[in-house]
Amino acid sequence: MSYPFEYGDDTLWDAGYHSGQLYRALAEGAAGLLEVPSGLTPAPQGGCTVDGAEFQAFTQRLYDLHADSSAAVLRDLAHGLLVTSLVLLDRTGGGIAVRPQDTAALDAAKAALARTMAS
Repeated sequence: MSYPFEYGDDTLWDAGYHSGQLYRALAEGAAGLLEVPSGLTPAPQGGCTVDGAEFQAFTQRLYDLHADSSAAVLRDLAHGLLVTSLVLLDRTGGGIAVRPQDTAALDAAKAALARTMAS
């Protein structure tokens, strides 16, 4: 059973059921902490629809939290959620502002993860 993330007519990620549910739950938790909507709406048939503008704003705030924190645990907890969100955001055609010193590492992490995320 899959858990697709849909953007218009496009499937951004045809996640496994548990992977998709966990990602959505983590994103919703982070969105609550960041006090912004995640841009993810559960679909009646399962999976989620993605609101591009809201999801871009969420991903930017998540990156800002990650980049601005000196707490190693917070950065590590946010990292996986951030990289997954960046892959999805790339697939919507959106993007966020990233500090030059973070670009290479995030690009490499996105590329590695994107290869495992079927669309």
